[in-house]
Amino acid sequence: MRFLIFLMWLLHWLPLPVLGRLGEGIGSLLYIGMKERRHIALTNLRLCLPHLPEAERKQIARKHFQDYARSILERGILWWAPRERVKSLIEIEPDIPFADIQSGPVIFLCPHFVCLEVPAVAITMETPGCSIYTRQKNRVFDAVLYRGRMRFNSAIRLLSRQQGIKPIIRALREGLPFFMLPDMDFGAQDAEFVPFFGQPVATLTAPARIAAATGAKVIPVIATFLPDYRGWKVKFYPSWDNFPGPDITEATRRMNAFIEERVLETPAEYFWTHKRFKTRPAGEPDVYEQKN
Repeated sequence: MRFLIFLMWLLHWLPLPVLGRLGEGIGSLLYIGMKERRHIALTNLRLCLPHLPEAERKQIARKHFQDYARSILERGILWWAPRERVKSLIEIEPDIPFADIQSGPVIFLCPHFVCLEVPAVAITMETPGCSIYTRQKNRVFDAVLYRGRMRFNSAIRLLSRQQGIKPIIRALREGLPFFMLPDMDFGAQDAEFVPFFGQPVATLTAPARIAAATGAKVIPVIATFLPDYRGWKVKFYPSWDNFPGPDITEATRRMNAFIEERVLETPAEYFWTHKRFKTRPAGEPDVYEQKN
């Protein structure tokens, strides 16, 4: 791991077009070699985009591996490049919503796209925030990742998932915007089965519940690659009106519908290698089981 970290540090000095193409080349090899992850991605795509021909789904999966590997290498820029270089590579649309941050609690909803690290960097270069941090098994990588997320603002607060929602609510009430990743399968606890591309998926109700408890505005933010290896675009969407409303399940369904729309805009950049449908409704079979 030390060697890989050193390699990432070394490569971050490369021009972004060279680094991006190198990452895509590595991703093409990973698509061939990582059979289990390829199976997960193709299963997810089959469930979510059944109307597409199989050849097109395979093309999206291959491109996803390329984009994901590229995003890992480009993360070295976020971790070690000078602030000026990082800022020059981030295009923000329309602007960071400072007025919303200053006027009350804000939850930034950040679905799992491959450029997920970029919105937090864009915001924390300007203002502190808080998010959930999962400690990594490898101590060397954990230390690098932790420093990378803290490097632009020492007032950032990284919270453990095991602490529950009370520290999140406290941070929101203290004026720290909260970065929330709402679309991972953490099991049936604190989740509802709501549709995602027509499939029942265990979805965290925490965004709706925390917004209800704090009165926080929910502002989605998505980062995608700019064309021609020019960097990343961070797009802030308008805050959601009447969210969560009286029905937490309906609010969670609304969140998934929004993520679906964004996935269709840049399908290869969504995180297809995660077992999004791992937790099944009672009696439903494992969709990832490979048949011999």
